[in-house]
Amino acid sequence: MSIRIDDHSQEFINAKDLAVERALNAVGIHLEGEAKDELENNPRRVDTGRLKGSITYATEKNHSSGQSPSTPSDYAIHATPEKGTVYVGTNVEYAAYVHEGTQRMTPNRYLKNAFARNKDQVKDYLMRELKG
Repeated sequence: MSIRIDDHSQEFINAKDLAVERALNAVGIHLEGEAKDELENNPRRVDTGRLKGSITYATEKNHSSGQSPSTPSDYAIHATPEKGTVYVGTNVEYAAYVHEGTQRMTPNRYLKNAFARNKDQVKDYLMRELKG
């Protein structure tokens, strides 16, 4: 009689990491689109389209490009997200004024609202990938 024990823990960890990365990319793409749509809502904040066009996402693995395929390279997110994290945002200098408002302009919290409206969808992306 012989007993053989194989350790497949690294394969499991690799598969889990790939599933998390797929989920984070799906979340990033979804929230990027939702944030762009939010700029069209009241109060409307699109004059030139620069801010809207600059919204992008990054994960630990895709931060080197720092952009979605439709986003110009000068709008790249420059920070490197931690493992298991997705950043959705912009590097346009006036973005914070639009998001938080000023004395003369009401806030349009396009990032915060996009996430708040889509919390369940974010959970669904994660669960779907981790169960798959």
